[in-house]
Amino acid sequence: MEFSHVPVMLEECLEALQLKPNGIYVDCTLGGAGHSYEILTRGKNISLIGIDRDSDALRASKKRLASFKKVTYVHDNFKNLDQILTEQKIDKVDGILVDLGVSSYQLDNKDRGFSFREDAKLDMRMNQSQKLSAYDVVNTYTQDNLRDIIKDYGEERFAQSIAKHIVIEREKKPIETTFELRDVILKSVPRYKGHDGSSNVQRTFQAIRIEVNSELDGLAKFLEEATERLNVHGRLVVMSFHSLEDRIVKHTFRDLSTDCICPPEIPVCICNHRAKAKIIGKMVVASQEEIAINSRSASAKLRILERI
Repeated sequence: MEFSHVPVMLEECLEALQLKPNGIYVDCTLGGAGHSYEILTRGKNISLIGIDRDSDALRASKKRLASFKKVTYVHDNFKNLDQILTEQKIDKVDGILVDLGVSSYQLDNKDRGFSFREDAKLDMRMNQSQKLSAYDVVNTYTQDNLRDIIKDYGEERFAQSIAKHIVIEREKKPIETTFELRDVILKSVPRYKGHDGSSNVQRTFQAIRIEVNSELDGLAKFLEEATERLNVHGRLVVMSFHSLEDRIVKHTFRDLSTDCICPPEIPVCICNHRAKAKIIGKMVVASQEEIAINSRSASAKLRILERI
């Protein structure tokens, strides 16, 4: 299957980055290079570091960006940005773009086991060289662990019932495919007119995917380290696709742009914290025109931080 991913809020991202001639930019989630292609095309003499933990994405992006010479490709988790820049002997950069969403390729390629709409082996690994997969989570985690993951990462109110039924079913035989997991979830939740259970399945799959890929772990720390790596007036542009990620981005940006972060009950500042950046504008969402063309952009939220 060809790697294809429609870049969400492309124009908004490019405007937010405020491309500078001869600048150094990082695309932390290179994907199909939709955003990076335009960064390199519209910028003047731009140097780009493209990071992705999906080897399929890197192969596709190398083809897409073959005509550009000043591109460095890194097969790694973007949360290792600080180490990556150190290894590249780069101190500061002018802009960092992070698209936290799952690519269309990953969702649509049934062999990757992300989607409950296609029957495939349970996988969901963004980095296919890692050991832990959705199969392992579903078939080896305790009922309590499954409940907590589905509740916390999926915000699913029937997490207890879903976890219980997963354990019951896997005692008969391992749950091996996306459709098998989907059917277990559907058995676990009430069905009534206007509610077919698909939203429960979607939330549970999201929760397991987040666990497999440790999507929330270290996100706040990464945002702090990324801000430190920006030149003055450099921009950190982050696009998230579900409330858990966006909440972390929102709160971290708030702390990075605030002088004092002491609890409100403390009358005098004792943290000595000083703002390192400022928030640019309000949260940006996709236009209705874009949503009509690409429905996956409907949940996207874009936030911008500028180094001071």
